[in-house]
Amino acid sequence: MAKKNSIEHFKTIQKELQNPEQQKAVYYFCGDETFFLDRLQKTAEALVAKEHRDFNLDIIYAREKEPEQVLGIIRSFPMMAEKRVVIVRDFLSLNISSYRETGRGGGLDAFIPYFEQPNPSTLLILIDPKKPNGRTKLGKAIKKGKHIGYYEFEEVKDYRLPDWIISWTQARHNKKIEPRAAQMLAQLVGSDLQLLSIEIDKASTFIDTSKKITTSDIKKILQSYREYTVFELKDAVFSKNIDNSLFIVEQMLQNTKNTTGEIIRTAGFFYNVFSNIWQIRWLAAKGKPKGQIQKDLGIGSKWYFNKLWKDASKFELSEMPRVFEALSDADSAAKGFSKMNPRGIFFLLVKRIIN
Repeated sequence: MAKKNSIEHFKTIQKELQNPEQQKAVYYFCGDETFFLDRLQKTAEALVAKEHRDFNLDIIYAREKEPEQVLGIIRSFPMMAEKRVVIVRDFLSLNISSYRETGRGGGLDAFIPYFEQPNPSTLLILIDPKKPNGRTKLGKAIKKGKHIGYYEFEEVKDYRLPDWIISWTQARHNKKIEPRAAQMLAQLVGSDLQLLSIEIDKASTFIDTSKKITTSDIKKILQSYREYTVFELKDAVFSKNIDNSLFIVEQMLQNTKNTTGEIIRTAGFFYNVFSNIWQIRWLAAKGKPKGQIQKDLGIGSKWYFNKLWKDASKFELSEMPRVFEALSDADSAAKGFSKMNPRGIFFLLVKRIIN
């Protein structure tokens, strides 16, 4: 079974937390994608009615408490409610003050008996960007405990961002966003989910009563949008139109205040594009059918995958080494490992990709 990604984890836990019959007694959320960690905290907070939060909702910042204090809270019973919710941020830092006083660690091991027999009237949410050490008793108890839901949230891969944008727009605003608009938003804003969610909020407000967000809407909302972007450049490059490609490069350079940054961002964009192409060509060469390749790559949007599939048809698998070499050389040159001027670096990159 394929390993679930952060987006799938998030959807699963959202449903699980909101269903008392499916809830675990303890959850441990960790990883680099803090957007999901913060959102899951809000979901947990919302499980307690507003009028009961003073008594049945505790948000604890680990550096301010000792393990024994937290254990005392989670072992107590709710007031005028069936369950209390306790959220501990930066859980692994709970034993820091104990270590400073005694010179010894291990304070968190006191939670192991609780993990084995948790209080059924407490929902305990432990949140920490750091993963527990799986070789320790505590780490094993967290990762393998039958009463614990352990989830790691890795950063969302660039090629999954359009899918996330589409699903998040639908779930949060009950609006649809065109796949190409989602792809444009991902490229122009980047992989920061918090920033992306803000731009999605803006777009949803901008279109007001309309149910669909288009590429035109995204262009109007994003102030960083220029007439020519990497999307137009990619289309020209994949059409093997050298004259049009160099014209777009010239326009991009004229409309940026940071030519070095423009080259680095463009090289990064094409690296992601060709990484997808390489995977598609490699899997196809192994005899896998189109539908299975889409499933293996975990791309939900049929429109987006068909576009990638079409892009992949423009380049052979044997061409990938020279393309990646050209991208690496351009990135290094832009960062100062060449005496060539930015315009020359950009032009050479495009020429080498088109070949």
